[in-house]
Amino acid sequence: MSALYDKLVGVIEQKITPIAGKIGQQKYVTSIRDGFIAALPFMIVGSFMLVFIFPPFSADSTWGFARAWLDFSDVHRDALMLPFNLSMGIMTVFISVGIASSLARHHDLDPVTTGLLALMSFLLVAAPVQDGMLSMQYFSGQGIFTAIIISIYSTEVYALLKRKNITIKLPPEVPTGVARSFEILIPVLAVILTLHPLNLLIEALTGMIIPQAIMSLVEPLVAASDTLPALLLAVLVCQILWFAGIHGALIVTGIMNPFWMANLSINQAAMAAGEVIPNIFVQGFWDHYLLIGGVGSTLPLAFLLLRSKAIHLRTIGKMGTVPSLFNINEPILFGAPIIMNPVFFLPFILVPMINATLAYFALQMDLVARVVSLTPWTTPAPIGASWAANWAFSPVILCLLCMVSSAMMYLPFLKAYEKQLLEQEAKDEQELVSDQPVTA
Repeated sequence: MSALYDKLVGVIEQKITPIAGKIGQQKYVTSIRDGFIAALPFMIVGSFMLVFIFPPFSADSTWGFARAWLDFSDVHRDALMLPFNLSMGIMTVFISVGIASSLARHHDLDPVTTGLLALMSFLLVAAPVQDGMLSMQYFSGQGIFTAIIISIYSTEVYALLKRKNITIKLPPEVPTGVARSFEILIPVLAVILTLHPLNLLIEALTGMIIPQAIMSLVEPLVAASDTLPALLLAVLVCQILWFAGIHGALIVTGIMNPFWMANLSINQAAMAAGEVIPNIFVQGFWDHYLLIGGVGSTLPLAFLLLRSKAIHLRTIGKMGTVPSLFNINEPILFGAPIIMNPVFFLPFILVPMINATLAYFALQMDLVARVVSLTPWTTPAPIGASWAANWAFSPVILCLLCMVSSAMMYLPFLKAYEKQLLEQEAKDEQELVSDQPVTA
């Protein structure tokens, strides 16, 4: 067993860690991740508005308070939807600016100017004018992949032209803001002269504009991202990287965010239309069923540590329980430790994968309400699970079952590790006593 573990650690350190490190520091991956983080507050607030628009009561409820809320929502639906439409409904606007602004820093470009260039570029291809009005069809989840591609393209064009000195330069005496405005004139022209004709050409050949064509290409990937194999692969990669001391969640979420947002947008549209919620694997599922207390679902382990006979583990439990309630578990990961600890390798990998399987089938069998809202990742798991599913109660039960499952899987490994520590504590105490000077 020890030889197998050593071999596995060797593979992680020599093969997986270098690749993961390169991916995690790759400028496009980090820029996409930063873009979604920048847009997150707007999307969370927008999702929160869904609670007021679609209250968690049965449509035929006769309870006075529920009936009044439902009727108010029906009468004022358009007004209530406005904050949602201008936040979650235009997520790609925020995402495109965020991605370009982050990528600009890699090229020493001005983030504000670059973000505005990306916004113009995205609107150019994704907001056709219909009856004198801009179409918002691709401002939500359907335009996410277009926003990513166009933001990267416009920023790289700007960076290339600046590197080649193909810009308008004004004398140093000119104010910086004015000089920057003239510097970006040629990049703006280059983007317009490439993207707009390309959009018109694709529309003429296929009858689809760029975002529609991109969605038709990635649609199989979006559908595949909502399957159990995709879910288990994402969890496995995250856990293995974390066990090696690499922040695997940042890498996995950076890759999965576009798919999660596309699937969440579909779920929200289905709820607004009164249809069945179709998708399972979105960010709320990841945060509140698989990362209960943080990566590895360690909140139940933190509770177990509080009752440990080993002083070290009990101390870590006291330090780590409160942060773990808000899904911050570094005190547990590095204090116990779990990272690179052979005793905890199997449960750390398997606990979230087993919970993922349990939760996936529970939602697939319609035993538990599906996610329709984006929630802060620091929300305590049972509350966050209910909030994400529009305050349904069934996610709370599932979350608690996942916690019980996690505790049962961690317990035997914790006992084995506790035994080792108790033996070491007894040995240290004995050595301390033997080192005491003998007095006459």
